Amino acid sequence: MLADKDRIFTNLYGFEGTDLKSSKKRGDWKNTKKLLENGKDWIVDEMKTSGLRGRGGAGFPTGLKWSFMPKESDGRPSYLVVNADEGEPGTCKDREIMRHDPHKLVEGCLIAGFAMNAIAAYIYIRGEFAEEAKVMQAAIDEAYKAGLIGKDSCGTGYNFDIYIHRGAGAYICGEETALIESIEGKKGQPRLKPPFPANVGVFGCPTTVNNVESIAVVPEVLRRGGSWFAALGRENNTGTKLFCISGHVNNPCNVEEEMGIPLKDLIEKHAGGVIGGWDNLLAIIPGGSSVHMIPKSICDTVLMDFDSLRAEGTGLGTAAVIVMDKSTDIVAAIARLSAFYKHESCGQCTPCREGTGWMWRMMERLVSGDAELEEVDMLLDVTKQIEGHTICALGDAAAWPIQGLLRHFRPEVERRIEEFKKSKLNVKLG
Repeated sequence: MLADKDRIFTNLYGFEGTDLKSSKKRGDWKNTKKLLENGKDWIVDEMKTSGLRGRGGAGFPTGLKWSFMPKESDGRPSYLVVNADEGEPGTCKDREIMRHDPHKLVEGCLIAGFAMNAIAAYIYIRGEFAEEAKVMQAAIDEAYKAGLIGKDSCGTGYNFDIYIHRGAGAYICGEETALIESIEGKKGQPRLKPPFPANVGVFGCPTTVNNVESIAVVPEVLRRGGSWFAALGRENNTGTKLFCISGHVNNPCNVEEEMGIPLKDLIEKHAGGVIGGWDNLLAIIPGGSSVHMIPKSICDTVLMDFDSLRAEGTGLGTAAVIVMDKSTDIVAAIARLSAFYKHESCGQCTPCREGTGWMWRMMERLVSGDAELEEVDMLLDVTKQIEGHTICALGDAAAWPIQGLLRHFRPEVERRIEEFKKSKLNVKLG
């Protein structure tokens, strides 16, 4: 288990204040000027040394992503955009950072912005997060008043502004280019890439889009050193991570733990175990609703990091652990997710626009078993036609839960079809 001395989010549960004075007591804004004076290259190199991978789901190396930004301006300003949309079902970590540790994010924005020559940061906050937006704005206002951001930030001569942009509750705006479109006042639809945001991002300028958690950990990583962060977790899966544990557990919670912790330990030590005991476990979705579920046999031993979960045909995603015990109607659960993705598709790509609705209607029939056995393979084939054939990953996100269901629980799907056929036959005979 992660030692208390290695925790970054020390006010995760909101036991202390969110104001500047309370935040400074927890170590925020300590030696920030000195960190900036070490220079842009030092900051980027330390982030590369830390091995921090993006905490929004994709897991791309953060330091490497920053290095894509132009070192010299071609006349266009550069921007940092913080993705605080957090629309992935099961995920509720970024809102806790904003609600209880806002100054970590503000300080992180300043340092990250400095490292990539940005003139400003836009924090794109999900529309439903009204309270979080208020707390974040209060923290930003305090930082301006104290001279920590704005003109001559921290007395370094660096001018940097932070703006909050409120979303309107569209899941698709969690995709970085759809988010950029939304900030520009356009319909939230993903852009074709290339060009990538580091070249043509918000307002046509070089832009880096990072997750809230990715930016919020930056100050502490730099204060303690990239090698400290790299020593936690496993190779290529370093540092600490916020895990959101929900579903059929005795104590649903958010917890900061070391990357690579066994999934079983995470649930038993922090979430009070599965309701009815570990043997009552049916399946777990380990990284938010868009990744493949895994059955108990895999949950027994799998480690919670990018590479271990990928090896099992799923992913860490946002590290939102959704636990389902044996009382779960597993087919109905996935049908519910299919309805969500159908509803949230922006409709730009034909495979996603048409396919998500088709998959949802098929899943609704499978819940009762009102289908033919050959349609199961047809459904799987449709998921493959959608996966990888859309501008953004929403098509993949809609396909993967169904693929996970058919991979691990196909016998249950087929059993329902057979039982439905028998019931119809009995009605006819009766």
